[in-house]
Amino acid sequence: MVISLIAIGLISILGQVVLIRELNVAFYGVELIYLLALGIWLLWTAAGAVIGRRNHFPSPGQIAVLFILFGISLPVDVMFIRSSRLIFGGVPGAYLPIILQFTIVVVSLLPVGLLSGLLFQWAAKTYMKDGRTLALAYAIESAGGFIGGFVSTLLILWGIRNFSAVLVCSLVSFITPLILLKGLRGVLVRSSVILLSCVILLLLWNTSLLDRRMNMLNHPNLVESSDSPYGRISVTRLHNQISVFENDALAFETEGTESEYFCHLTALQHPNPKNVLILGGGIEGLVREMLKYTPRRIDYIELNPVLFQLTIQHLPDDIRKSLGNPKVRIVFADPRRYLKESGSYDLILVGMPQPSSGQTNRFYTREFFEQCRVKLKPGGILGLRLHTAENLWTVPLARRNTSIYRALQSVFPATLFLPGSTNVVTASDVPLPESPDIMSRRLQNRQPSTRLISKSYIEYLFTNDRYYKIRDLLHHEHAPANTDIRPVCYPYAIIIWLSQFYPRIVLLDPFFVIDRGFLKSSWVWLSCIGFIIFLLVIRVRPALKRIMLVAAAGFTGMVLETILILYYQVTHGVLYQDIGILMMSFMAGLAAGAMAIHKKMSDSMDRRPFKRLYGAFLLIGFCFLCAFTGITLTMGISLGLAPISFLLGASGFAVGGIFAYASIHKVEDRIKVISPLYAADLIGGCFGCLLGSLIFIPLAGMDVTAWGMFLVAALLLILV
Repeated sequence: MVISLIAIGLISILGQVVLIRELNVAFYGVELIYLLALGIWLLWTAAGAVIGRRNHFPSPGQIAVLFILFGISLPVDVMFIRSSRLIFGGVPGAYLPIILQFTIVVVSLLPVGLLSGLLFQWAAKTYMKDGRTLALAYAIESAGGFIGGFVSTLLILWGIRNFSAVLVCSLVSFITPLILLKGLRGVLVRSSVILLSCVILLLLWNTSLLDRRMNMLNHPNLVESSDSPYGRISVTRLHNQISVFENDALAFETEGTESEYFCHLTALQHPNPKNVLILGGGIEGLVREMLKYTPRRIDYIELNPVLFQLTIQHLPDDIRKSLGNPKVRIVFADPRRYLKESGSYDLILVGMPQPSSGQTNRFYTREFFEQCRVKLKPGGILGLRLHTAENLWTVPLARRNTSIYRALQSVFPATLFLPGSTNVVTASDVPLPESPDIMSRRLQNRQPSTRLISKSYIEYLFTNDRYYKIRDLLHHEHAPANTDIRPVCYPYAIIIWLSQFYPRIVLLDPFFVIDRGFLKSSWVWLSCIGFIIFLLVIRVRPALKRIMLVAAAGFTGMVLETILILYYQVTHGVLYQDIGILMMSFMAGLAAGAMAIHKKMSDSMDRRPFKRLYGAFLLIGFCFLCAFTGITLTMGISLGLAPISFLLGASGFAVGGIFAYASIHKVEDRIKVISPLYAADLIGGCFGCLLGSLIFIPLAGMDVTAWGMFLVAALLLILV
């Protein structure tokens, strides 16, 4: 059963990663779907942990059947996800109705979620028949999760396609029963496993062809596609137009004028840009347009090398030639990391994706703008672009733009906002043009070849009603500045997306609860008092006390994990392989914590008063960990990969240790606590993921949320 528990942890984590990546692509990279998928996965797993008869002790053959079903379900789920738009009659490029989207997520995660929960329940029961503890089973399963995270990280580093990773996970799920059935009479099952394993190996041999066929369901004109650490890249061709999709959302196309619009309206504000830094967007045409100003040097920083290598061979000749110009230096790096060691520039163009997620928001914060200002020469200009509706801004859209504008104003004394469907926003330490005359004169003198930008068009931008109305709106709209530890843009981006399905949601102000003193109202304090009373009441009910302790620990651990990973993301980049290492650290902590507490409490079975102190020590350690995280965030201390990994491991140690403590301390029938405690751990993690990512961190900030988790961990001492 040790091998079974390790395999369960491995396929659960690896299966979770590959399915959520598929759902992320199926819904155009909308991060809300990603978070919902993770929460629903945990809920289905919790459901699988509680179903079935309590006194049922499954045979190895029955557990083997569950492994086989898991291995079959995973690739079937992927095929269902990729064809879901076609099945439900979706219009290419448009969202399915929100109810259908939610249905697809729920249905696709149902089989594997239930099976992983049921697998752990059955394997743990079988493992514990000889007197072993649930804590030890949990530790072994967490160790398998560590291996699963490690395997997923390696597959990404090696450039393995996501569908290949799916097949690898299925193969592991099929091979495990062969070990379970050794020496047993399971001829039919054994034959089925061997046959299915051969089918998976055959599919692995033809993965590229299968992957392409499935991608063509959504991109009939597909030229090439590949999975990168940041999403799935798809390149399509229709006549002479090349379109590039990232997570199936259009990133750019080669027949548009957006790169010309952004580049020229920024460059014409500078008298003579010689040293230029372009952060993303070079393959869209920004480098080509910037070369028309005969700069001395252009440094083009590309975050995603897979995107660059996949698309460059299909780009028009003029863009490819511009990228090969001797004046152009291409660097594959995270823009924020690069800025720490770069030289100084006359012009910085931010061509990164829009601030619609926690991943991209970091390029529109006050801290990022401060980095850019340090690298600008006197009189240098920073330019960025924001996509909006051209004539009417909803309240969330206005406040999202205002939060970015506030952050920019807090760093630069001069700012300019040129509205349109693509808004060009510039900032500098010297006054910027407030009329069309200067930019029109420079356009006439330099005479770059353009299709859209002209003297008349520049005059139109500065003199139409939209220019003055937007300027007044940005000065009077209420929204806090966007920062790293308080990502204001994120909740507004979610509301903007949801408003496409429920228009009235635009009336919701997510910062009302923070900025209007709502959290200081009496009902908040009454709720806290009520929570304390609730803990005191259930303290006398051992079963409820154990469940609540484990659920609250899972909740706190997941929120703290989210804070630490997001903080690493905003300070060190969005390298998915690094995030995988961080998740592995948390899983390693879970295994170590459960193993250590199991050993300690097993050695002191007859010293009950002393054994009770283990729970108190774990919660006090949790408090110190939350406090240290809060202080680090408040002081803005940058932590590297090793310190963040250590903190995540410590957080996992506390969660795993508390789970082990609750499963051993004063438990007479350890078989009966398997389902409720494992389900409580998963449900607590589910709520921690959703509430932490969607509400606590965006509204209160990472630092305040960390101190909130300190309070939760302190209150849990009541249950020890």
